[in-house]
Amino acid sequence: MPIIRRGGARDLAQIAAIQEASPEAPCWNAADYLNYDLLVAVCQNAAVCQNPAVREERVVGFLASRALVEGEREVLNLAVAPEFRRQGIARHLWKAFFGGLFGTVFLEVRESNKAALNLYLSLGFQELGRRQGYYDAPLDAAIVMKFHSC
Repeated sequence: MPIIRRGGARDLAQIAAIQEASPEAPCWNAADYLNYDLLVAVCQNAAVCQNPAVREERVVGFLASRALVEGEREVLNLAVAPEFRRQGIARHLWKAFFGGLFGTVFLEVRESNKAALNLYLSLGFQELGRRQGYYDAPLDAAIVMKFHSC
């Protein structure tokens, strides 16, 4: 199980590497995440990292978000290193982000990113609409999604 903690400058190189390996996710300048709320999922031992050569803390996923107005937040990016996907890391990040939060969360996701769409639907997000041509490289529509908690 990963450890979820606040992200910082020391994590930026690993976050950038996750983005480079995740063409289906938005690609920001990693340093810009320091202007927002940033959570990282890390593994700290070889057993969790599945690589006996790894002895240091490794960022295996991250979630960046920001407050819009009181009671509303936006997920800017949620990505997991390809070799750690389908192990529940995105869900752990979501739970840490959402713990105790009441209100509405918005996000956009590539229409072609079926794995992310399915994840968000399973977390309780609903589709609100579609933004044609929202993403480039490659050109793709965005599905706008909303989660509401009372």
